[in-house]
Amino acid sequence: MYRKALKELKKWKKSSDRKPLILRGARQVGKTWLLQEFGKTNYKSVAYVSLENNERVKGLFDLDFDAKRIIDGIELATNTKITPGETLVILDEIQECPKAITALKYFSEDAPEYHIAVAGSLLGITLHEQVSFPVGKVNFLDIHPLDFSEFLIATGKDKLAEAISKHDFTSILPFHEQIVDCLKTYLITGGMPAVVKNYLDEGNLLGTRRIQNDIIQAYENDFSKHAPKNVLPRIQEIFNILSAQLAKENKKFIFRMIREGARAKDYEMALIWLEDAGIVKRITRVNKAHLPLSVYADKDIFKLYMVDIGLLGAKVGLAPQTVLDGNELFIEFKGAMAEQFVFQELYSTGILPFYYAKDNSKGEIDFITDKNGVLVPIEVKSSKNTTSASLKNLLEHNTSIECGIKLSLLPYKDNGNIKNLPLYCAAAIGDLPF
Repeated sequence: MYRKALKELKKWKKSSDRKPLILRGARQVGKTWLLQEFGKTNYKSVAYVSLENNERVKGLFDLDFDAKRIIDGIELATNTKITPGETLVILDEIQECPKAITALKYFSEDAPEYHIAVAGSLLGITLHEQVSFPVGKVNFLDIHPLDFSEFLIATGKDKLAEAISKHDFTSILPFHEQIVDCLKTYLITGGMPAVVKNYLDEGNLLGTRRIQNDIIQAYENDFSKHAPKNVLPRIQEIFNILSAQLAKENKKFIFRMIREGARAKDYEMALIWLEDAGIVKRITRVNKAHLPLSVYADKDIFKLYMVDIGLLGAKVGLAPQTVLDGNELFIEFKGAMAEQFVFQELYSTGILPFYYAKDNSKGEIDFITDKNGVLVPIEVKSSKNTTSASLKNLLEHNTSIECGIKLSLLPYKDNGNIKNLPLYCAAAIGDLPF
């Protein structure tokens, strides 16, 4: 299964300033597979260790942080000769051994010749639990579910993915409806590797919801196992209400939807926990479309998105056939699906956008970001009805914004200061010249 992150891992290997690498991402986004595949194809050998329930290896970090001694111990545990530059050392589930996280500093300072890569399903949470973190001594790589182009490649449509990545909108025009059909399939499967693999193996969508529900259950099991007991009920409450929040016309997260009288301060720790676990992402509102956007951000007003669009569909109980047929139920909910999809595509390219709304909640723009000092407002339409008074009004009254993007199911069309892009080209926004 092709993953763009493999290119980033190869850059890390060749870097003159290489440090121990930490892969960050939610459970089951493919971190372990990615490291093992990278090791298999780019090194002569791999020394893989999971620190989950592995007391013998965890004990290597209890005595001291002598890097050479620890390497010798990993050699014995894996029966693998560890040669600098030729062996990739993988420490998986590193959150189960906080001292191993601290040890990365000493690998960086005392044994930089060794290639060390680590991953952990709840690493973000562990790092907030008073772990001595090796600041400045590690590299990071964020891992996401498969994006749409990776999904196209996985399903054998490499040329379509290549044309989209090159922004060759004229060439893809004859294939527009075919790509839209692929997009609908992706809205069902999402990008969790196990789900995509099942779809590839089985050739149908029948098993996707079962696997997605298993992943959701695994997340909820993590709540029970790892979350503080006083925060656990509120974590579950936020997780349960997320899909209903996104289905609202105004998708701002409202705490009173959880229950009457719910207050933001009572749920902040629960929300942070879900963010640290990589399960949800929040984007904050800006009430002015001016640079720098962060100055106008209100951290108390935000939207929440799930890590994966397939999991969102499973969470809300959206039947696969509903998405494929585009019947009324999908029409009612697909605004949320379209926004979730665009958010995922933007975030996978390194863009964490804001959204724009005035204090009176009128004239909302779904996403807004800046690229090289240029503001880019983005409006998302879930069907072929692309009327957007909010975007038009913003452009008319804000002369500092030269161009807006409208994403819909329609093919590409350049309307001067508004560019109509197909929904499936959302990831191209980060590369378009403005």
